[in-house]
Amino acid sequence: MTAKDLHFYEPKNGHGLKHDPFNAIVAPRPIGWIASRDKGGNVNLAPYSFFNAFCYVPPIIGFSSTNWKDSVANIQDTGEFVWNLATMDLAKHMNATAAHVARDVDEFKLAGLTQVPGKLVNVPRVAESPVSFECKVSQIIQLQGADGKKAEAWLTLGEVVAVHIDKAFIKDGVYQTGLAHPIVRAGRRGDYFEIKPENMFEMIRPD
Repeated sequence: MTAKDLHFYEPKNGHGLKHDPFNAIVAPRPIGWIASRDKGGNVNLAPYSFFNAFCYVPPIIGFSSTNWKDSVANIQDTGEFVWNLATMDLAKHMNATAAHVARDVDEFKLAGLTQVPGKLVNVPRVAESPVSFECKVSQIIQLQGADGKKAEAWLTLGEVVAVHIDKAFIKDGVYQTGLAHPIVRAGRRGDYFEIKPENMFEMIRPD
């Protein structure tokens, strides 16, 4: 591959394409379907495109919010949140919770979902989701560029303190990722991908 085979650009100067390829290149990405509660007791449920796991011990997950959204404000105030696995069966429900609505609107009701109280946190999980993580916030970090300039984005990290897994997806003591048919972000706005067992393969590390 030579230089003329490559589309090169510096992000600060624009990408020169019809759509910014950044999101499509960093794909697939898990969906951060985050439930939180504000100090007044109002519950929020929203999906986030930038989400992942970052540490085994303690188990830490995190999501990044562009602009200071309700989820981040709630979590800063209460120190708790719940992540819920978005699956193919729940795709339309998850998408419904992406609507921009007033702070006191219950997205669980809006999407036709059921709240189940957390065991260790005062935030409900999505009953219909096969996997949920109850989390205690560990850090909220405003992101910044290499030049130190602050970005309008906040990374919220939380320690997983309780895990709920549908036993139907545990076989011989092993959680079967593909059986849950999780959906992930696969590119631009609106692009998703369903993970199926037949699309998974195993590679053993050399060491």
